[in-house]
Amino acid sequence: MKLTEWKLGEFSLTWLRGGLTQLDGGAMFGVVPKPLWSKRYPNNELNQIPLRADPILLQAGGKRILIESGIGKDRLTEKQKRNFGLQEESEVLESLQAVGLSPEDIDIVLMTHMHYDHANGLVSVKDGGQLSSTFPRAVIYVQELEWEEMRNPNIRSRNTYWEENWRPIEQQVQTFGSELSVIPGVTMHHTGGHSQGHSIVRMESGGELALHMADLMPTHAHQNSLWVLAYDDYPMDSIFAKEKWVKQGLKDGAWFTFYHDAIYHAVKWNEQNELIGQIKVEA
Repeated sequence: MKLTEWKLGEFSLTWLRGGLTQLDGGAMFGVVPKPLWSKRYPNNELNQIPLRADPILLQAGGKRILIESGIGKDRLTEKQKRNFGLQEESEVLESLQAVGLSPEDIDIVLMTHMHYDHANGLVSVKDGGQLSSTFPRAVIYVQELEWEEMRNPNIRSRNTYWEENWRPIEQQVQTFGSELSVIPGVTMHHTGGHSQGHSIVRMESGGELALHMADLMPTHAHQNSLWVLAYDDYPMDSIFAKEKWVKQGLKDGAWFTFYHDAIYHAVKWNEQNELIGQIKVEA
């Protein structure tokens, strides 16, 4: 198994293979007309676009940290597989094995939010159909509003916040408010927007900076602050957060890392929005 590995200063990042789905392009680009977004991201005859669900293994400060958890394995019904356009199930455990690690070696999991496509991988199906924590030794960090809605979803969010994704891991969860210092150089910041408790991850080491914008900017084609998802619960909050974080990131020479992008794992733009650095997804 060939995985993409990358150095950010003293930090080591490896993208694990967490699954691939095909979702409706119109939903993923909201009110943006197809003639605009289709020039920037591939789509098929059904108007679907490829979206990966690849967690990042961050090895930093003596800790093994996962950013997101993948779409999971054997976690979707046949109907859900059709509806979500599932092309590949998660191979996170196989990916960890390829770099000499086991699920028990993960110290921390950073969850930007708890929608099924990010959180399914937190829970594994054992023999007999029992659900249990995939990363039993890890502390799982979740923003406090996100964790509250995860356990008490509303009429809109109950389709994506699943009880079976939180009950097996609830003893491992620690929540935070506006900001969390995970280890030196790694922080989580509450943004809202995509969900009420959505957060991003900021990584800085050796003079290098990376921003993991999660579903505020799920692909490189979503860089424009106004290009937000129809899935966003609070689209104006998404726009304000992107105006703040993306514009400052461009000024600071930041890399932007992705969980969903099927073309790039990470990119770097200059202040003229020209692509000046890229790490492509392995075929």
